[in-house]
Order: sequence, then structure tokens, then C-alpha cells
Amino acid sequence: MTEIPEHLLKRAQAAREKAASADAASGADAAASQPAADPRIPAHLLERSKAARAKGEGESGGGAVAVADRLTSVVAAAPAAGGIPVGAGPGGHTQRLLTVVKSGSIQEVKAVPVDKVHTWPHLLSIEFVAALAVTVFTLVFSIFVNAPLLAAANFNLTPNPSKAPWYFLGLQELLTMFHPMVAGVTLPGVGLIALILAPFLDRNPSNKPEDRKFIISLMTVHMMFWAVLVMIGSFFRGPGFNFVFPWRDGIFFEL
Repeated sequence: MTEIPEHLLKRAQAAREKAASADAASGADAAASQPAADPRIPAHLLERSKAARAKGEGESGGGAVAVADRLTSVVAAAPAAGGIPVGAGPGGHTQRLLTVVKSGSIQEVKAVPVDKVHTWPHLLSIEFVAALAVTVFTLVFSIFVNAPLLAAANFNLTPNPSKAPWYFLGLQELLTMFHPMVAGVTLPGVGLIALILAPFLDRNPSNKPEDRKFIISLMTVHMMFWAVLVMIGSFFRGPGFNFVFPWRDGIFFEL
């Protein structure tokens, strides 16, 4: 016969003692609070009332003892020939299932931190404030800086030097160095393709500059290359689009 676990025996004994003390206390209270018998009440009614009161107190106070006795009898019960007791688990274990299986949540909670925010209102609100700031700056700048229009263009008189707008001066500078096919198509095309392929060449998701050295270096080289060409075409090109020094020959550039 399988030995009953010690913790179950202690629990059953404690339940019996608690129930016995509760019965004794309730019996004493009932006896103290019970009024004297009224001679006008028949004896059989008094006996019926006493039996009903005792039955109710037994169901409320002796419930723990009944549960403990039932648990002990189920765990300890075994076939007459010996072997695995009745109610035992796999392998003859008599531990309760709740003491073996850890309790856990039924729902699986997935809280993965992300570095993305909604376009509205997070991004668009910032862009709207930036647009307002640029508009105010342009308005104030136009009040204090005079930028008059030039005279009407005369197709019979070409200005010397004839320069493109500042954002095209880099391309005009390339045309003075290379063949138009190379300067106007090949080099700008290679630069644009490199910028298009940049996200596929550098797949690092980090936003920290120290982790994005490749893409930052590529963009820096592109911006510096184009900025140098624009500055040369703006300040170092004079009549005939020849190379001049602005501190000696003057600046041949107008906004």
C-alpha cells in the first residue's frame, strides 16, 4: 500500500481539530443562548427544532473535516491485492495535479517595443510647424534684404558670363571639364543610382550615427562634391566662364 504523504495527514488532522473546536464553541453558545423551555410548546416540536439546529451547525462546521477525510480516503485507497492506489497519477504518484503543474496565464501577451510612430499627428504636426517657421523666416528676410528683378532679357545681347541658376551651377561646372555626354548623363546618372541603391546596401535599422557610417559617408561625399562644384561655378568663374579669383577680379554672381 502506498504511503500517504505527510503533508496530507497534517492537513487532515488540523481540519479535524479546527472542526471539533468549532463544534464545541457553537454547542456552548447554543446552550447558553437557548431560552428556557416553554411549557405551552409541545415536546415533539422542541425536539424537531433542536434536531434541525444541530443538523445546520453540522453542515457548516464539519465541512472541512468531510473534505479532508474524503481526500485522505481517496489518496490512501488501493486495491486489495496492492499496487497503484485509486486516484493516483501517472507512475503511481499521489501528488495533486495543482502542486505539480505551475499556474500560468491562458492568454499569451506579446509586447514588442517598436521604433515607429503614426504619421498623424506625430510627423505631420512637426512638418507643419517647420513649414510655418520657414515661412516666417522668408517673410522677415524679404523685408530686410532687397532682391530686385533684373532687366528684361534681350536675346540680341547675351550677358558675359552667362551662368545657370545656382542649383544648376554644379552641372555647368562639370560641362567645362568633361564631354556633355559624360557630364550631363553619365556622372549624374551614376550618382542617382548610387543614392537609390543606398538603402539596399546598408540594411542597418539603427538610427544612431555611429552605427550608420557607410550611408553617412556616402551622403557626405555626394553633398560635398556637389557643394564644391556649385561654389566654384558661383564665385570662381568670370567672363567667358574662365577661372578667376574673387578677391582679385571681383564676384561675377547675382542672385
